[in-house]
Amino acid sequence: MAYIMGEDRSQITLFPEAVDDYISSDNPVRVIEAFVNSLNMQELGFLRTDPNVTGRPAYDPKDLLKLYLYGYMNRIRSSRRLEAEAGRNLELFWLLRRLKPDFKTIADFRKDNPKAIKGVFKQFNMLCKDWDLYGKQVIAVDGSKFRASNSKRNNFTEKKIKRQLKYIDEKIETYLNELDHHDADEADIHVPSEEEIQRRIEELKNHRSKYLSMQEEMKATGATEISTTDPDARLMAVNNNGVEVSYNVQTAVDQKYKLVVDSDVITTPADQGQLSNMAKKAKEVLGAEEIKVLADKGYYATKDLVECETNGIETYVPKQRFTGNVENTDFQPDKFKYDKERDIYLCPAGQVMHPGRIREDKGVKYQVYKNNRACKQCPLKDQCSKSSSGRTIHRNLAQERLDEIDRRTRENKELYLQRQMIVEHPFGTVKRIWGFSYFLTRGVESVRTENKLHFLAYNMRRAINILGVEEIVRRLAPA
Repeated sequence: MAYIMGEDRSQITLFPEAVDDYISSDNPVRVIEAFVNSLNMQELGFLRTDPNVTGRPAYDPKDLLKLYLYGYMNRIRSSRRLEAEAGRNLELFWLLRRLKPDFKTIADFRKDNPKAIKGVFKQFNMLCKDWDLYGKQVIAVDGSKFRASNSKRNNFTEKKIKRQLKYIDEKIETYLNELDHHDADEADIHVPSEEEIQRRIEELKNHRSKYLSMQEEMKATGATEISTTDPDARLMAVNNNGVEVSYNVQTAVDQKYKLVVDSDVITTPADQGQLSNMAKKAKEVLGAEEIKVLADKGYYATKDLVECETNGIETYVPKQRFTGNVENTDFQPDKFKYDKERDIYLCPAGQVMHPGRIREDKGVKYQVYKNNRACKQCPLKDQCSKSSSGRTIHRNLAQERLDEIDRRTRENKELYLQRQMIVEHPFGTVKRIWGFSYFLTRGVESVRTENKLHFLAYNMRRAINILGVEEIVRRLAPA
């Protein structure tokens, strides 16, 4: 039996086929076409929305945006790869009408339109809201580290600079000694000439000058590290206690279909201080009067929690446990009982601790409770405190509100347990399945633009899986 045979390459087709015939009605590129054509590029702020009157004509920004959306939805981010795909990919033949922009034009489009691209992400999220794809009740907030376009070799801390300077000084000393004791008698061993040694010394001095310059810059700016390739990237702990030069990507994800409501990129490794920022952004996008927010204990911060609670955001965040410098677990802070009516604390030994001064730490105010006289006479003092004056307890002035959040989180474990499967879905898809665990662009603003493209592609794929291509195209069709 013969094999299934293809067509003869030299055969001339009498009636050429239309490219449209190759793109089925349920092909996702039709969603990209319909969505981008529905956008007002001028209102979004894209450059070159009006054709040039003179000179060489530019590419329509809609075509370049379509190319980027197609690329990110199909795991193609490099401008050179997008250029190659535009010349051989049948779906892109259809989408771009056989246009083939060069890689520089493609890269410049992303670089020149950061604000507009972020606006496109927001525009699609508004459509998702109109299509009832957001539950608008529960969101989960979390962060994940994405590697920056900067190797650890090109990241310098004060300790690393000192180590490099010490090495350079030792090498220079070695070369100077070679100059003093230059001996070329051993013919079998290559001994550097004086000119070679002088050249190497000069190179080391140049490196030394560079490191000293970095040291001065760090002292002047108060920075703890410098990244030479991407100045905004920072050294961060990642999986399994490894360390990479990275960015911290924050997301707010809706419970209903795991769609990303909003995202941000920060240059600090800690999530603390980001809860209120992300929750308020999500609340604004959803247009909800009240929402519930789930986050892990890394987001537990008084100012954030209070701000959320006073803005219609009900938080579910587990409390961080601090044992303090106490060896005996019977004297940990949670063993001291507060009496609200008398405004005192009872220590585990039964002594009363009275309120004293109010102190402030990082913008948070605390009431200090102590009883120095009782502590000095207490036989259990050595187990409770190493301070000569005795034990002190610091009560947050917003403690009642924090206690309410702790109680609410404990009593709603089933709701809180959904946090991980809600918020990890986008990260798992983007980082693990699509392989976008690192950024191609450099600088925090460019990285934020690329991050919006990550999650715009993710949301679009999710919407297609939920509604289907034909339904979305129908909804996007002009009235």
